[in-house]
Amino acid sequence: MSDLYTQVITVFVGFFAIMNPIANTAAFAGLVGDKSKAEQRKVATKALLVTFFIILFFSFLGKAIFHLFGITIDALRITGGILVFIVGYHMLNGHGSKLHSAEGDDDDDSDMAVSPLAVPLLAGPGTIATAMNYSASGGMMGIITTVSVFAVLCVITFICFIFSSSILSVIGKSGLSIVTRLMGLILAVIGTQMIIIGLIPIVSKIS
Repeated sequence: MSDLYTQVITVFVGFFAIMNPIANTAAFAGLVGDKSKAEQRKVATKALLVTFFIILFFSFLGKAIFHLFGITIDALRITGGILVFIVGYHMLNGHGSKLHSAEGDDDDDSDMAVSPLAVPLLAGPGTIATAMNYSASGGMMGIITTVSVFAVLCVITFICFIFSSSILSVIGKSGLSIVTRLMGLILAVIGTQMIIIGLIPIVSKIS
């Protein structure tokens, strides 16, 4: 039983470090801070549901799919890094990226929930790789533990997202602009780091 507790704690800490709900709450605030609480709740709900089912999918079938299509985690890191960098670049310049533009009808809100919130910010290459690693190392019990712990983390992240609206009401529009630009810089750096991590194994093989 103690081994199970140790595994649960290990998986939770690993997911928490990779997913980083606190930093992603700032990103969520920058993306949907100008919307009503109901709209924020709708976006947060869809983003985290999509995130959960993506991780559920890769926990059960990730390795088989990667082998089937010849996809590598490094390729996933590079692609995700490019997407994150583009979003961060536009936020750093004080305006929304086309990747998460929310002007228009409700379909745009749904698009924002899927990208960039669910993919690649929440269910990014690191999160997917972590899920595959933990689920593959413990058989069916490993899969159940991984999915259960990630579900708890999704609930925690949802609560953080919902409370982000209260923070925005205090800091106002100027504060939102500052948060958006600072988060844009952080996202650009994260994107660059993801690309570098993805390129290192490729470069080492060539050299």
